[in-house]
Amino acid sequence: MEEKIRCFIALDFSREIVKEIERVQEEIKKKNLMIGKFTESENLHLTLKFLGEIEKERIEEIKKKLKEVKFSKFLAYIGDLGVFSSSFIKIVWVQILGKQVLDLQGEIDKKLESLFEKENRFMSHLTIARVKRVKDKKIFLEALKEIKVQNLGCEIKQFYLIKSELKEFGPEYSVLEKYDLE
Repeated sequence: MEEKIRCFIALDFSREIVKEIERVQEEIKKKNLMIGKFTESENLHLTLKFLGEIEKERIEEIKKKLKEVKFSKFLAYIGDLGVFSSSFIKIVWVQILGKQVLDLQGEIDKKLESLFEKENRFMSHLTIARVKRVKDKKIFLEALKEIKVQNLGCEIKQFYLIKSELKEFGPEYSVLEKYDLE
């Protein structure tokens, strides 16, 4: 059977932004309103495109196409906390602001259009927690609104092709290729 590699394309953020996310995660933990798993600091990233399970020999073709992405460095900022659905809470995220994030994602989509479907519902965010259960939805959502996220920014200088291995303790990520922005 052909070996497949689970991959995605992502952005990383500065240590300052990661520290702010850690602070926000601690505030959520202190409130003790949910049962779930918080994203480990080293796994915090913005997924620009999830590629799924890829045949190993296709990786080189993907790398080649991603090298064609021409994009300038830019600033991105962290925004508010949120959830995708208030009736079915599964993910807690921090919004990532900056039009260039969307533009870069679109550029990556364009370069990979012969290999993958276009991203239909891209939302610029960092997943900071996966929720198994909340004790009270209304109280939980109110508590999230009360937590203020410092509007920090950082320069985005590259994006990454990342391999994701699902382990029993959680995902393990390794960089397959780094792409510098101009």
